[in-house]
Amino acid sequence: MANIQSAKKRIRQTAKRTKHNRVYRSAARTHIKKSRQLIADGNLDEAEAFAQMAYKTLDKAARRRIIHPRNAARRKGRLMASLAKARAEASS
Repeated sequence: MANIQSAKKRIRQTAKRTKHNRVYRSAARTHIKKSRQLIADGNLDEAEAFAQMAYKTLDKAARRRIIHPRNAARRKGRLMASLAKARAEASS
């Protein structure tokens, strides 16, 4: 346990920020997971809607520096690539 007042304050700040950041991180994960599940099930229109939400939440998390911007870009790219692949398989 910290003895110095500034260290105690930093612990409180870190806990508060962690709690706040978890909301954005989990929302992005949820949207990605839902869209991947819908892609696997073949509901491509719904999957595209969830992919757009995932895109938005990843951008928001990256803008707030909750996740690294390149991490967000990589996740968005993979998600959109899987959606495009599923659309190509469905059309052929």
